[in-house]
Amino acid sequence: METLEFKIRIKAPAEKVWSVLWDDETYRKWTGVFCEGSYTITDWNQGDKVHFMSPSGEGMYSIIETKIPNEYMAFKHLGEIKAFKEMPITEETKKWSGAMETYRLTPDDEFIDLVAQIDTVEQYIEYYKGVFPKGLEVVKELSETGE
Repeated sequence: METLEFKIRIKAPAEKVWSVLWDDETYRKWTGVFCEGSYTITDWNQGDKVHFMSPSGEGMYSIIETKIPNEYMAFKHLGEIKAFKEMPITEETKKWSGAMETYRLTPDDEFIDLVAQIDTVEQYIEYYKGVFPKGLEVVKELSETGE
């Protein structure tokens, strides 16, 4: 497993960047670069489960391990979802179960430095290197234009 890190500098308050990341409407916009129509099912509380979903019912389930509003969110990915149902852990799933995905917002004058880190298996490294920066560009655009 390898940890990838992606950074972007955004000229907006932390509260705005946070809401763009996690409010349903804007979450769907920035994560659309990963999978068109993706969404989550969660209450966004620390300790809660999150279902990261595609429109076709595929995805993964995770736990919100840490949540510090406007500062830090950490997900621990646990397993796969198929046909809208959580699947038991398989040998394939064990290769990435427990992988972390984190988002840290650090204020710097009128800017926010957003740093996303994701643990991934080798087969997805190039994919994430290609799409993650695009997703963060959408977060930046939505945060700075006030949409």
